Amino acid sequence: MSTSIHVYTRPVDPDSYPEGLANSIHMAYSADGGERKPLNRNYGIIFANGSVSEDNTIIPKGLINPGICIMPGGKVGITGERILEDGTADDSCAGKLILWTTDDLIHFSDEEQIDRDEAARLGMSDSIEIDPAIAEAAVRYWSPIRYTGITLPEKAMIHSVQELDDICVTINYSDGSSRLKRVCWNSDDIRSDLPGTYEVKGTITQQSFRFPLAYGYGDPVIFPWEGKWYYISTNDNLDDIGMYVREADDVDGLFAEGVTEHLILPFDPERGFEQTFWAPEFHIIGGELYILFAVSGHIWGPQCHMMKLKKGGHITDPDSWEDPVRVLKQDGSPLADEAITLDMTYVKAESGSYVIWSYRECIGTPLDSGSILYIAPIDEHKPWMLTGEPVLLTRPLYGWENVSGTINNEGPHPFVRDGVVYVTYSGGSANAYTYALGLLTARTDADLCDPGSWTKSMMPVLTFYSVEGEYGPGHNSFYVNEDGEMMIAYHAETAIDDHLRCDGIRRVHFCKDGSPYFQMSKDDDIRSADVIMTIELK
Repeated sequence: MSTSIHVYTRPVDPDSYPEGLANSIHMAYSADGGERKPLNRNYGIIFANGSVSEDNTIIPKGLINPGICIMPGGKVGITGERILEDGTADDSCAGKLILWTTDDLIHFSDEEQIDRDEAARLGMSDSIEIDPAIAEAAVRYWSPIRYTGITLPEKAMIHSVQELDDICVTINYSDGSSRLKRVCWNSDDIRSDLPGTYEVKGTITQQSFRFPLAYGYGDPVIFPWEGKWYYISTNDNLDDIGMYVREADDVDGLFAEGVTEHLILPFDPERGFEQTFWAPEFHIIGGELYILFAVSGHIWGPQCHMMKLKKGGHITDPDSWEDPVRVLKQDGSPLADEAITLDMTYVKAESGSYVIWSYRECIGTPLDSGSILYIAPIDEHKPWMLTGEPVLLTRPLYGWENVSGTINNEGPHPFVRDGVVYVTYSGGSANAYTYALGLLTARTDADLCDPGSWTKSMMPVLTFYSVEGEYGPGHNSFYVNEDGEMMIAYHAETAIDDHLRCDGIRRVHFCKDGSPYFQMSKDDDIRSADVIMTIELK
């Protein structure tokens, strides 16, 4: 069977697929000349980098006229003609094309420029035949990961009914990954005093949530503390004024009808807390519980703050919290004077403790820098003061981050797994369908203030194409549930033309190579929770 890979761009649709997305390189495959089937759900895969002007603004770039070829040495080369956001030619690469190379159609080199004549000699076209094994692996990678079935022990031997609780099943997925899952077995028909063979039924206990969980809330955070669960977020319903927290015995209870919202930081002009109570996050730093958040005084301009829980205090009690303090630079000066700072998060790695936040200057003016992520080290015992200079981590240079004038890198949130720090962040419009998650990765033993320690994904890892009925998913957080599973909480909208942020939660899947996958819908995660197994009671 011959397999072809095709490259293309999509028509611009301002209402459903704007220029920042459409002017990127998409891929499709076909077998034996048959129907072309898009990869990555027909969302862009290769995006051009924008550039930074002398006045520190971003010049968005796109791609047209893509080509693909087999290069000398066997690598696949992919080219595109770089253009400006309005579709005109990019004079900075006149007579050149942008080139990426790849061994597997999954991982791509950094972009470089190549002469058009050289591209012509390579024989660029819009499609090539590819090694079927490479094509198969690429198709699997760029296709949604879905539940494919359950593997049970053919026959399990137990010496007591209690041992049933230790028998797990394996849930299998289309990328070749699998996971073990506990089962709630029904032992009513087993005679503990009568050894023999029995057939037992069970139900896989997979936690799942409806979408939406809550209307009019953004930037959700779920947090376990001292036997209870807590929820905190940006409260759009109250114009982002005041900081509220919910408490319950389990996560479902946080979204039960009539759940109490406890006001722990009110509107307070005397202390300079009047507006933009934005993106609060719980973090344990140096053994103490903090809330990291942004807030403005009478003049609009959110700035990063921290608020510490007093010894023996209770989260829902406003008097249990110390006065918020503004985050400062190493020399004691404010994190920003003229710019805004927000969305601060905390990362603890082998190499030290760090904070990451979003920074933006000249917002709403021709000199708007766009939202930029910075990182800096801190001392756990005085986390509101940096111990080193801020280092630029990422700017919104890709088209999906910089959509129709929405220039965002914001909402970072980390987790650590198997020696890797994963930091998701959001790009696009925070309350519209273009909002999407990007991903940064680094080794936990690396200096996280060295930009070279980080790898940035060229394409987003969660978009409005990922899960049906969820538009603009972004500004997420992570937590581990009662079953030890990594969960992602996020906000999204319920329609492509809606702007009301709503909360959602789903399980984070881990692929065969160990990387996280955030796009698994409830139906793709598991289809049938009921299982039957034969056991032998000895």
